[in-house]
Amino acid sequence: VQLQAYGGGLVQPGGSLRLSCAASGTIFSVRVMSWYRQAPGKQRELVAAITSGGSTVYTDSVKGRFTISKDNAKNTVYLQMNSLKPEDTAVYYCNADIRPEFSMRFGTYWGQGTQVTVSS
Repeated sequence: VQLQAYGGGLVQPGGSLRLSCAASGTIFSVRVMSWYRQAPGKQRELVAAITSGGSTVYTDSVKGRFTISKDNAKNTVYLQMNSLKPEDTAVYYCNADIRPEFSMRFGTYWGQGTQVTVSS
């Protein structure tokens, strides 16, 4: 099982970006998919998460600006980021709790990270 993240880049303050993360491999079930971020000199923090049933949570600093969504058929999670601020600059990582086929257990998987830079 692998997670592949896409969509980072450089954007001006107030702009938008959409991140995508696709899970591939022999997957039996996906439980929770999340986005984390890590800014230079700071700890990695949870940005948003979405359960298999569609329930979502967001960190306070992105509420009303970011939207997490998913496509169950494609095992893909998205993060629509609007009204971006310089403080959103970070490496963004996707994360998922996945039960591989032929396994009885869920495991936690991480994508490779994608850089988001908000600057004028």
